[in-house]
Amino acid sequence: MPIRRILREKGSHVVTVKMFAKVGYIANLLAERRIGVVLVLDEASELVGILSERDLVHAMARRGASVFEMTARSLMTSVRCAASYSTSLLDAMRIMTEQHIRHLPVMESGKLVGLVSIGDIVKARLGEQEDEAHSMRTYIAGQH
Repeated sequence: MPIRRILREKGSHVVTVKMFAKVGYIANLLAERRIGVVLVLDEASELVGILSERDLVHAMARRGASVFEMTARSLMTSVRCAASYSTSLLDAMRIMTEQHIRHLPVMESGKLVGLVSIGDIVKARLGEQEDEAHSMRTYIAGQH
């Protein structure tokens, strides 16, 4: 199953912020939308980073409430890799495992078109396995 199918099922809407957005604003956005990450865009609306709840918690533990006046740029993790519509689940899992990441931007023709999480990948992979098991049971039972 390619990533395109996951995005078709879950949608391709991605919450983004500009790199000079204040962390206080981002924290509120994460809470309001009940999401774990935002993608960070530069002035030209190009993807440059990702900022997660985990990043905020670690920064607060080190710096306290002053974190809320910082910008996304100062806390974000630079994007090092991305998937495309045609990336397979196994390739996406491999990328996420090797890069130690939980969210993978999806880019097509240089444009941001979605975001998949490890949860999305696991859910899709479990669906594939259930379909395969059902097909095998049907075949074995002679009902093909």
